[in-house]
Amino acid sequence: MILVKLILAHIIGDFFLQRGKWIESKERKKWSSPHLFLHVFIHFALMLLILWDLSVLPIILLITFLHYIIDGCKLTFQTEKTRELWFAVDQVAHFLVLVAAWFFYWGGGDISGFSDQFWIMLTGLLFLTYPASYFMQHLMASWSEQIDSGEKESLQGAGKYIGMLERIFVYLSLITGNAQVIGFLLAAKSVFRFGDLTRSKDRKLTEYILIGTLFSFLMAIIVGLLTTRLSFF
Repeated sequence: MILVKLILAHIIGDFFLQRGKWIESKERKKWSSPHLFLHVFIHFALMLLILWDLSVLPIILLITFLHYIIDGCKLTFQTEKTRELWFAVDQVAHFLVLVAAWFFYWGGGDISGFSDQFWIMLTGLLFLTYPASYFMQHLMASWSEQIDSGEKESLQGAGKYIGMLERIFVYLSLITGNAQVIGFLLAAKSVFRFGDLTRSKDRKLTEYILIGTLFSFLMAIIVGLLTTRLSFF
């Protein structure tokens, strides 16, 4: 399934192989940033490696060029206040380019030694780690500024990894046909969080935690259901 492979390459390149310093360099130097060129080249190499077919080199080059244009436009037009908006626009634009390339260009078969189910499940699993965390961060940004979450008393990055693990558990529960486990996970998290919420008299914190948890579970459920449906389509 070529479209899934293209999305997988995008996920790895945009969320796993891009460092914070690269983002800072791109935002400072914009179109002329060497890290922008390096980032785009990594996407090119990933697509070539995952597809493993030199006959599609022209379309890979076109996708790479459009990736550069989309990222450059985002860097040019985004401001501190519109960062979340341009993050969403950037990701949607990349996705539409991949869908268009797959729809209008590809007509060949999949030469991979792995099954379509493998690529679909791997893509879903990887999406629910760092990419989903980035989406959650941008989604909750406007609310996170309104609360005092007591980050000084918590482990650095603990919330991010807790979110990743809970989404992975939900995802694995769905693709293995054990959806009832999700109820136990939600109940367990509620029990662990109950002490924090009862000690805190901040209603905003309670609402923030509840919204974040429900969004995180919803994202994992949607990806799990899509993966299950596509794997047997």
